[in-house]
Amino acid sequence: VQLQASGGGSVQAGGSLRLSCAASGLTFSRYTMGWFRQAPGKEREFVGAIRRSTSSATYADSVKDRFTISRDIAKNTVYLQMNSLKPEDTAVYYCAADRGIIITTVGSPNAYGYWGQGTLVTVSS
Repeated sequence: VQLQASGGGSVQAGGSLRLSCAASGLTFSRYTMGWFRQAPGKEREFVGAIRRSTSSATYADSVKDRFTISRDIAKNTVYLQMNSLKPEDTAVYYCAADRGIIITTVGSPNAYGYWGQGTLVTVSS
């Protein structure tokens, strides 16, 4: 299984970016796909996930109403659309995947068995 994240960059506060995560080596529709981020000196934190069972998305409170997760099953790709970016959104963003995610573990990094390499998002004020 390989996850390839891309789309990071530098943007001013209030701007937008779209991250992509291309997956290979797995049956995409059977996996919950998550997004996490890690800022310097901080622990990795949950951003959001799109669940395999319902295709519904769950978000951290800090990004709700600003970020949107979607997926294209035909392209084996999941997207993270980030709008109204804030300096505190600056971090390395990671995509992750696992088949065994349930509602109580969707936000836990330890529940995901596969990880991409990360892509840096920098938001300046």
